[in-house]
Amino acid sequence: MYRWLQTECHSILSFEPQVSSILDFKWPQCKIARMSDIGIHITELPELNNPILIAGFDGWGNALNVSKGMATYLIGKLNARKFARLDPDVFYRFDESRPQVNIEDGNLKSLSPPGGFFFGVKTDEGVGDLVILRADEPNLRWFQFVDELFVLCNKLGVETLIILGSMYDNVLHTDRIISGLSSNETISQQLKEKNISTVSYQGPSAIHSLIISEGSKRGITCISLWSHCPYYLQGTTHYGLLSHLGALLADLGGFQLDTDDLNESWQELNEQIQKLIDTNPELQSAIQELRKQKVKGSWANMQESLKKDDKVINLKDFWDPQ
Repeated sequence: MYRWLQTECHSILSFEPQVSSILDFKWPQCKIARMSDIGIHITELPELNNPILIAGFDGWGNALNVSKGMATYLIGKLNARKFARLDPDVFYRFDESRPQVNIEDGNLKSLSPPGGFFFGVKTDEGVGDLVILRADEPNLRWFQFVDELFVLCNKLGVETLIILGSMYDNVLHTDRIISGLSSNETISQQLKEKNISTVSYQGPSAIHSLIISEGSKRGITCISLWSHCPYYLQGTTHYGLLSHLGALLADLGGFQLDTDDLNESWQELNEQIQKLIDTNPELQSAIQELRKQKVKGSWANMQESLKKDDKVINLKDFWDPQ
């Protein structure tokens, strides 16, 4: 891709060449500058021991912010250090993923474009380290993004990559359901043994699928984990599901993660949810219907049970504004 930079051009004229020569007109000199094609910019490559990479994306596959929220939680909990960033001009369309601004009293305080960052984590001695990617899902150049991602993996010695996703489903807030797929049949069997549901799906894809597809060609084990989120919790944080996912990641990655804070937050929120349900017939009816669907149907039937025109119960409609 080229960016055209026009300098010393004060007007644009459409004279024929003959007229130009008669007037002794000299066409202005315009320079061509090549836009950098590099999409991942590394500040300093960390020294890590046999790390795995965990990626959490915002966007299409981030229901209840479980995917990107889990990455954010790991970064803070494990004191991860930033070492690389995604170039917004390479991977994003600003008319689809618009920059966020902060304006106070008529003054522009900040402008934050879409993008993402890589973080490194040194874990306990004898335990594999971590690389965490927290990013908006790229709008552009998916194949280039995936290629650069695996080049970085090779530099860091990453052999396993876990991509997080989350979707709304006909499940209850008390459920802890995670589906998964992998580029490795042995890993897929191990996921089943950990009570992770297998994925059967045909339709539009998130960038997760391309990462898995390309990873299998490059000898890198890729796992995609999808958390199933209840429709009626939209606008809230499902701390219980985050805790369950965190424990699963620690198990798969072989690192320590204390999620007591998430469990405490979920206990408080769950009590509030239960009070709302106990005092609201509409919520009781909706949740009872979900229970029936779980008893009588398969996953395929459950996916079809919510039509586009059906009303989705949203707990935000029932919270006490006080």
